[in-house]
Amino acid sequence: MSIALLAQTDAELPSTTRAFLDALKASGFVGEISADYGTRTVLSTDNSIYQRLPQAAVYPADAHDVQRLAALMDTPSYRDVVLTPRGGGTGTNGQSLTHGVVVDLSRHMNRILEINPEERWVRVQAGVVKDQLNAALKPYGLFFAPELSTSNRATIGGMINTDASGQGSCTYGKTRDHVLALDFVLMGGERLHGRPLDEQELEQQCARQDRVGKVYRAARQISEEKAALIEAKFPKLNRCLTGYDLAHLREPDGRFNLNSVLCGAEGSLGFVVEAKLNVLPIPNYSVLVNVRYGSFMDALRDTRALLALNPLSIETVDSKVLLLAMQDIVWNSVGEYFPQDKDRETLGINLIEFSGDDAGQVDAQVADFIAHLRTDTTVERLGHTIAVGEAEVKRVYAMRKRAVGLLGNIQGEARPQPFVEDTAVPPENLADFIAEFRALLDQYKLQYGMFGHVDAGVLHVRPALDMKDPQQAALVRPISDGVAALTQRYGGLLWGEHGKGVRSEYAPAFFGELYPSLQQLKAVFDPYNQFNPGKIATPPASTIQLLKIDEVSTRGELDRQIDERVWQSYGTAMHCNGNGACYNFDPDDAMCPSWKATRDRVHSPKGRASLMREWLRLQGQAGVDVLEVARQRQSFAGSFLKRWRNSRAARRGRADFSHEVYDAMAGCLACKSCTGQCPVKVSVPEFRSRFLELYHRQYLRPLRDYMIGSLEYSMPYLAKVPALYNGLMSQTWVCKLLTRHVGIVDSPLFSRFKLADTLRRWDVRPATPQALSRLSGEQRARSVILVQDAFTRYFETELFSAFIELAARLGYQVWVAPLSPNGKPLHVQGFLHAFAKAAIRNASQLQEVGQFDIPLVGLDPAMTLTYRQEYAKVPEMGTPPQVLLPQEWLQQALPEAVTQVGTRYRLLPHCTEKTNAPDSNRQWEQLFKRRGLQLLVQPTGCCGMSGTYGHEARNVSTSEVIFQQSWAAHVDAPASEGEALATGYSCRSQTKRFAGRQLRHPLQVLLDEVRGGGR
Repeated sequence: MSIALLAQTDAELPSTTRAFLDALKASGFVGEISADYGTRTVLSTDNSIYQRLPQAAVYPADAHDVQRLAALMDTPSYRDVVLTPRGGGTGTNGQSLTHGVVVDLSRHMNRILEINPEERWVRVQAGVVKDQLNAALKPYGLFFAPELSTSNRATIGGMINTDASGQGSCTYGKTRDHVLALDFVLMGGERLHGRPLDEQELEQQCARQDRVGKVYRAARQISEEKAALIEAKFPKLNRCLTGYDLAHLREPDGRFNLNSVLCGAEGSLGFVVEAKLNVLPIPNYSVLVNVRYGSFMDALRDTRALLALNPLSIETVDSKVLLLAMQDIVWNSVGEYFPQDKDRETLGINLIEFSGDDAGQVDAQVADFIAHLRTDTTVERLGHTIAVGEAEVKRVYAMRKRAVGLLGNIQGEARPQPFVEDTAVPPENLADFIAEFRALLDQYKLQYGMFGHVDAGVLHVRPALDMKDPQQAALVRPISDGVAALTQRYGGLLWGEHGKGVRSEYAPAFFGELYPSLQQLKAVFDPYNQFNPGKIATPPASTIQLLKIDEVSTRGELDRQIDERVWQSYGTAMHCNGNGACYNFDPDDAMCPSWKATRDRVHSPKGRASLMREWLRLQGQAGVDVLEVARQRQSFAGSFLKRWRNSRAARRGRADFSHEVYDAMAGCLACKSCTGQCPVKVSVPEFRSRFLELYHRQYLRPLRDYMIGSLEYSMPYLAKVPALYNGLMSQTWVCKLLTRHVGIVDSPLFSRFKLADTLRRWDVRPATPQALSRLSGEQRARSVILVQDAFTRYFETELFSAFIELAARLGYQVWVAPLSPNGKPLHVQGFLHAFAKAAIRNASQLQEVGQFDIPLVGLDPAMTLTYRQEYAKVPEMGTPPQVLLPQEWLQQALPEAVTQVGTRYRLLPHCTEKTNAPDSNRQWEQLFKRRGLQLLVQPTGCCGMSGTYGHEARNVSTSEVIFQQSWAAHVDAPASEGEALATGYSCRSQTKRFAGRQLRHPLQVLLDEVRGGGR
């Protein structure tokens, strides 16, 4: 048995769509057009329960490209073509999912066009990310107010299309409240410049004999003729209503503002291409009071009294989210604010923020608030903590922002699902409403998690369902119907924050006799229902009606086609819930450097997980048991011939979806930042290696893979003739040969450092069971075993020597473990059988010398963390050897300094280390402080090398882009800011390659300090 050739995939491109895309290209469209199955698969999901395979995707380069799209779709020949805009793609209701053509406005249209700090406004393209905008505004002391949990990947266009709001909305309002003007492309390509109009300007717009005039006339007519119905139907809530907000067509000053309809339209009326936004001064001072409760209902009931004290916002989190946060990387930075009570378990928390420009006034407000907590006995509170200042407040909010993702990490197949999760009711009704909401879910014996904005009456409730189970999936209908009725009874909304999307089917019942007016408005903008059809409203004459929540395909329906054994085995890919944390825009965040460099969602953890799910589904459809294939052993001769034939056929154009998956996996750096940072713990390097192993059972491996995989085996032999090796590798013709025929560039050279002198001087001994068994307890307590890795041993021998000398100067006897391949390069390239052999052999040796309670220490973080992660998943391994990082060992080995020197250094952390060993940076800071040195951890992303990734010719350009996005600026910082240090071998190699700088390891600084007598 072998993996199947997946030449045929679902749904061939319809002829009309193909003709449309050809015509678009011929029209002068500058952006990109893609109809490959991989791209369509990645864009078929968002953060909802739904999955809809689009026919194609287009990526406009600018507003003119968008006009070309809109003009072409207005042609009678293409009336069957539908277009749906997409920004960050993290909607929870399927707003950007379509059976038609996706228009991704985030890849190219992401520029901040103008900042006017004096008048406090900005002009941006639709694809700008909210945090990107606020980073640009921060030097001016300004910010764009609507605060979202997805702010590091939500685009401004997406925020406008859903009229987004979040924390602080009672103070700052919704996105609509900050939109000064919109540049909007209508059907046919006309551009509408939406802004508030006085009566004379409104008359001028209504008098126009084009589509702009037509939509203004229709909107004015509806606002005048249906004024009483609008007043009656639109609720008086902070969150009001997303989608065709007729209630705010008239501003308080009487001006007419069509933007109230365009904001929240979910792309069903046209395209937002640019926006002029109001921005606000950043408050100078913030304080967050974190109150703990013994029950979640106490937290909700307390909000009525807390609101009377006029805080900026009140956020709430239940015990389920809190417990998940405790198991997440985020808890490392916020745990101190949520101490565990001895007698009572915390089952709910409220986060109450106060802010302003006058610290004294804010502190006085907080003091009054604390006094209230002490004297008010309406509910029982377990205690509180206070976070003071912007940095501390953001640390706590980082946990709250991860709530939506954390809920997806509940163990088991029944996981919280977003389909009734943004209800809004008057805040005074919230506690009673939630009590009935919980009773409804309890009827079905469902678990759930809750968090939200209690000051606005919005609570995110996610019932846990296994959507692969048809019986559980069927509960979406009765629960949705029940919650919709419940919200109306409490004077609220089913969709208070995250838009309607597929849930638009409840709009006619909610609006009643006003709903035809929404249809009339839709018909004026989009007479043939081509803009994101089936959402919010449909033209009266349209054959396409509103989507039904149980008639749109779900991810669960497709996932249940995958064998349960396969699903369980590939859980790190299958459980991706689409929250999009991997789309983080911040170049100084380590999460997914390949996504940041390419802006291609295929090259993201979410994209790769989507491709893996679909690949496994299609393999199962073809009758292939991938688990059985992975267990089979192949004869080299027979498999070589088959792979050679398949590879030749692929070169001649034979299609196979596996190639698209391979390209996505090959673009991964295997940095494991997703493993540490994804709230659902999607681990691309794990399933990537498994896929590569299976793929190369069908297709030949390039010579490059064998060369990389064998590095740890070949280096000890090559190191016997270092001068010959270095001489050859320095020859231009050899470098060209390796690049052209092997695909390897910039091969490192052996160090010229004479290690033998260090070994003799400090009496370093080989670690053998026989020698270690003869040591006394006191001798073992003053010993350390250095676990070698081939890269620092041969290419950075100076660092290898530095650790030995530092340990010896601290009074420790250094023993060196036998050099045996760690296996990480094998794992990265998908040689999993070879990796398992290497891991078991190496682990056996290390366990032999590690049985004497002498610490094992590895120098390179990527290699050392392999013992904790990849080794632990080798079936025959047993308990992997416990190998410490240097800073972990030094916590107990390094004494306080006698003198205080105060020199400043800057640490550029290794991305795998800081995301998978989250205490590592703090440990280095403590060690330097212990020696009287100051170490500032820099906020850096990935350096772009990541083991051998940057040495592969196919990755060089992307590798450099990644380096320039984050590391370059930190490396080039002025010397006055402190010497830059790096813990990763790859990071130091990359910096030397692209910046011409040789960074030191923190160990080398500590050694210099110890040498200088600071001991």
